[in-house]
Amino acid sequence: MDFSNRLLLLLEVTELGSFTNVAEQRNLDRSVISKQISRLEEELGVRLLNRTTRSLSLTAAGNEMANQAKQLRDLLSNTYRLAQNYHSEPRGLLKITSSMMFGRQYVQDAISVFQHQYPEVKCELRLEDRVVDIVQEGFDIGFRIGKPKNSTLISRKIARSRLLIVASPAFIQQHGTIDSIEMLESLPATVYSAPGLFIDKFGYLDEDGSEQHFQLNAAYTVNDVEMVVKSAVAGNTLAVVTAQMIQNEVIEGKLLPIMTHLNLEDFGTFYAVYPHRDAPIKTKLFIDVLKSVIGDEQPVWEQNIPGFDTLYTQVTSR
Repeated sequence: MDFSNRLLLLLEVTELGSFTNVAEQRNLDRSVISKQISRLEEELGVRLLNRTTRSLSLTAAGNEMANQAKQLRDLLSNTYRLAQNYHSEPRGLLKITSSMMFGRQYVQDAISVFQHQYPEVKCELRLEDRVVDIVQEGFDIGFRIGKPKNSTLISRKIARSRLLIVASPAFIQQHGTIDSIEMLESLPATVYSAPGLFIDKFGYLDEDGSEQHFQLNAAYTVNDVEMVVKSAVAGNTLAVVTAQMIQNEVIEGKLLPIMTHLNLEDFGTFYAVYPHRDAPIKTKLFIDVLKSVIGDEQPVWEQNIPGFDTLYTQVTSR
């Protein structure tokens, strides 16, 4: 590892907070990271980090070096990105991040098509159900629901994500026809829950066009969206799901859309987000491939729900 890479390593340590986190990210032993930082300090002749058993903090000199490292990283990134656009064919590494289910269902398919068309591009895909810092973690592109709060990121709409309410035939037989908000809120439901996120309230428009909400009776919480669907199929609960979460369950009669007269709000929109407006051609081409896999007008997942266009009268996606 040369001097510039050790300087960038210092920046990575400060951003991730510890040698251990960097070691896990790079799949290296922690001692390797520590030795490289110590060598950087020897080369510069100054202490860069205050080390304790529980924490790390930058010294005044370390803070200056970290700022220099940020400029170096930006310079290298921009140089590489600009060079990419002069290639006649896309090449290099494309780092992608996505939520688990969306990545397994559609991003993976898009990667297979993309690499067949552009064999000079290597792809790296990380699936995580958390909001990834695309810039800090060095990703070229990410896929998420909703526009990014970080206004410096560029976003491109991929597809809408509509909601439906589902229950199994056995659940409906046990509880009777579910035809009111009061009944919907009283029955046991499966709810997606993750650290800092508990999705049990959903919006709709009433007959007067006023915004209203209903809140599910969370009998079961789980941090995996596929388990939400499986729980509803099992027949103990109902669930509110996105159309993208449905595969063959409705077609095969394992789940039935209920309360279809409700004017449900969309859950949101899938966006591709990336750091630069003049992104490398490989980034733009990958988005085009993904959109061809999903479909331009109606996303392919809505085809798994017969007559979906007539259900849950749409509200404009936010």
